[in-house]
Amino acid sequence: MKFFHLSDLHIGLKLINRDLKEDQQYILEQIVKAAALEKPEAVVIAGDIYDKAVPSAEAVEVFDRFVSDLAEAVPEAVIMMISGNHDSAPRVNCFRKVLLRQKLYMIGTPPRTREEHIEKITLRDRFGAVHFYLLPFVKPSMVKNVVGVDENGNNFSYEETLRRLIDREAIAEDERNVIVSHQFYLPAGTDARDVERMDSEIRTVGNIDEISAKVLAPFDYAALGHIHKPMKAGSEYVRYCGTPLACSVSEAGQEKGIIVVEMQEKGVIQTRILPLIPLRQVRVIKGTLEEVEMQACGDYVTVILTDKVDRDVIDLRERLREAFPYLLEIRREHQRKADISQPLTKERILDPYELCCSFLPDLDEEEKKLLLDVIHTVGEVK
Repeated sequence: MKFFHLSDLHIGLKLINRDLKEDQQYILEQIVKAAALEKPEAVVIAGDIYDKAVPSAEAVEVFDRFVSDLAEAVPEAVIMMISGNHDSAPRVNCFRKVLLRQKLYMIGTPPRTREEHIEKITLRDRFGAVHFYLLPFVKPSMVKNVVGVDENGNNFSYEETLRRLIDREAIAEDERNVIVSHQFYLPAGTDARDVERMDSEIRTVGNIDEISAKVLAPFDYAALGHIHKPMKAGSEYVRYCGTPLACSVSEAGQEKGIIVVEMQEKGVIQTRILPLIPLRQVRVIKGTLEEVEMQACGDYVTVILTDKVDRDVIDLRERLREAFPYLLEIRREHQRKADISQPLTKERILDPYELCCSFLPDLDEEEKKLLLDVIHTVGEVK
């Protein structure tokens, strides 16, 4: 059984001030071409299909074309996807029963009643059954009617909630099982503060959403979404594939790709990465103004100027935009500092004449007399 593991498409995303529609279309076309060559039996997308819960019409159009092209490139493949924390679960869930007839499973909501279970899709190959469990993004409050509450009537933690959801399933451990999930899983014994997070990720205060990857032990492979950097959560077979396209400057230089998973008999799994090359890279270029200009390119660029003396160049932005048509931002390593060479020992309020002279330093004696006359006249009127 060969399948593609993808996640975090974030269709509709803007990178600082740049619309990424063209870049996203380009990378999605690469995924379709890779599928046409590799012929996977399934394509899995582990959440965050869109960047916003209410995507724009353009974003929906991009997604529609991607799914249509993918279904045409691999007509025998099953396409499975879940909602992530950026998605609207009810929207992803729309037409769920109709779409499954087309071998397209879009699962937006987790179990909401005690009668419901995690959506399970069973595929077969020459080694037998492979069970895919599709679990969308879950908050404890979403499933309290399913997993219950603690002795004080409070929701369980994220970890306990996921453990209880998984424990409800009758998982055939002698067969091959895959879970598709969009949560913040950590390798056992890892502190959440030690995990590098990208600027484009939504984080919770105090990392209350962290879950030990031990809860995924019943599964042969965990296709995870939510973390934007490719990462193993303690095992070769518990993995985040990361975003297919950089979603923030903090992802500059990361190698993006599709994880190809090949499952043979129970216990034998191979994984490899198919690199995805973007239309434009995200880069951080650092140096003096002259050094930076020498590295002109057509990528998305954040410029960090290291000039130790503040460069009051009138056309600075224009010069950099000419060198970098897709300039994202300009930062300065050495910020301009206020002049504190003459600290005030006590609060001093300037009178109107002194205040005006501070803004008009080049007045001659005649002009100063005229200014005094105007101020006195205004004072008399008041």
